[in-house]
Amino acid sequence: MECPKCSGALQPVVQDNIEVDRCVQCGGLWFDMLEVDRLRKANGSATAVDTGDAEVGEQKNEQGKIDCPRCHTPMIRMVDMQQHHIWYESCSVCYGKWFDAGEFKDLQQQSVVDFFRDLFTRERE
Repeated sequence: MECPKCSGALQPVVQDNIEVDRCVQCGGLWFDMLEVDRLRKANGSATAVDTGDAEVGEQKNEQGKIDCPRCHTPMIRMVDMQQHHIWYESCSVCYGKWFDAGEFKDLQQQSVVDFFRDLFTRERE
């Protein structure tokens, strides 16, 4: 598969018997259906899987619409309900999810700081 953000190669990474795909260039992560939920519950999994630079990931958030790397359907931009500053893309056909570098790690490590960060997060276009 090819990264929907930078066209880099996606390579499999296995953590807790769950295989996700990570971009070798930008560090973005592709999760097949339900993998985010399963891996999010595993302690320390985000640190092992989400090794990309969060600043690079934040820059990739500004990119326009992307197509699903699995089925090439236009993806829907989403906001996490508990942490509104986390933006990711979701496929309405295969139900996969794309997280830019740093987003999955941030998703798993919810803190009081996230509450205040959410207060100042701008609306997503």
